[in-house]
Amino acid sequence: MQRPAKPCTSVRFRPEPPIFTVNPTKTPTISPFEVLRKRKQVSAKDSVLAGPVGPIQFQILNLLENYPNALDRNCRPGHLTGSSLIVRPEDSKILVLFHAKLKRWLQPGGHADRDGDMARVALREAIEETGIPLLNIVEPPIDLDIHIVDPPHEDTHEHHDVRYLVLAPEGSCPRGNYESTGFQWLDPSEIQQIDPDDGFIRLVERGLAMLSMLQLLDSRSRP
Repeated sequence: MQRPAKPCTSVRFRPEPPIFTVNPTKTPTISPFEVLRKRKQVSAKDSVLAGPVGPIQFQILNLLENYPNALDRNCRPGHLTGSSLIVRPEDSKILVLFHAKLKRWLQPGGHADRDGDMARVALREAIEETGIPLLNIVEPPIDLDIHIVDPPHEDTHEHHDVRYLVLAPEGSCPRGNYESTGFQWLDPSEIQQIDPDDGFIRLVERGLAMLSMLQLLDSRSRP
């Protein structure tokens, strides 16, 4: 049974767009899954190095260096995952799903399963978990996160998560699969209803900042 939503309270987002300082050397690109499906040259290390610089990036790189099976879901103390902040550009609403195992409202995501192209992992999982086929992913990653999960019938372990902004087509209607039991399109002001952790709030901040940056670049490119 889903947890009842908490009463809506305001959440403040920093006015400064943090994505501009995340990795200023990377020009954002937007790709459908068909492009990523054929891509072969991107490694897990490349994916992580393209993300925000800092202690979390260092820890994920350390896992990759010291655990050859870091892309395998059986690796302990943890392994790599890819996830997506899915946003509808026309109204900036964010799609969250109620995770059947973890019993929480979360962004879609999943295990690398030995695929080092983390953008491909994140977009594959987003399509599978939402049933929306025409999603587009924005690179580079907007966030890196390490968190502990305790799924039923598994030992407690770490997910080293590489996180991306994903753009949904107008009028998208999620269908889902066995991994989730519900969906919500949330306005950014409603995020506190799902009892988010600090990592999710940070992800939303950075995702909306990236979206604003893309919209600015698009407006400048028009004649």
